[in-house]
Amino acid sequence: MSSNVTPFSAEAWRRNADLYEAIRTLPFNTELAAGALRQDRFQHYIVQDGHYLADYARALAIAAAKADDANGIIQFSKAATEAIVVERALHETYFARFGIDRQAFEAIALSPACHHYTAFLLATAYAQPYPVVLAALLPCFWVYGEVGKDILANATTPDNPYQAWIDTYGGEDFQAAVDGAIATTDRVAAGETLATREAMHLAFQRAMQLEWMFWDSAHRLEAWPV
Repeated sequence: MSSNVTPFSAEAWRRNADLYEAIRTLPFNTELAAGALRQDRFQHYIVQDGHYLADYARALAIAAAKADDANGIIQFSKAATEAIVVERALHETYFARFGIDRQAFEAIALSPACHHYTAFLLATAYAQPYPVVLAALLPCFWVYGEVGKDILANATTPDNPYQAWIDTYGGEDFQAAVDGAIATTDRVAAGETLATREAMHLAFQRAMQLEWMFWDSAHRLEAWPV
């Protein structure tokens, strides 16, 4: 590929800018920023996010196994660990506040949106080449980082009950992980054919759509209809 080709991440974000704006302005996120999000909606979200992260970590581990260099193995193995260890600590803080123990958590089924998203990630991780796997995984990093920064910059509610969530995803440590994922994805994409880059764009867009569905489903307290 020519060195003057637009980085994959810049083109992917341009193509999906409207979709990101739809995510940023979802009632779930605007109400969370204002500290006005109903507890049952956040509780639905945090439980489903706990289920999601277990499978996201599996997909990250597969990305590590498919990595094209040692740095990628380290990067995504570490990300898989942090998805379980670091973010679980955040979840368990809220689980304790809501009176949800491990047994109760495990008894709650994945919502349709969560099931769809995790199934997409795992199927992509197992069946697709490394560049496409990276593109599917990137929106979870990137969207959370952007939403977290936006809420952190604009949240003015004192004693926001969701401040720990805001601080986690709007913080510098998470942003470093976002930047790393973007950089690796761009490096890998730069050496790929146009056909592979287009497959990456399709995977990125589908993950962005599923990000919207995941947050929207929490606000609607989504459950299986039958």
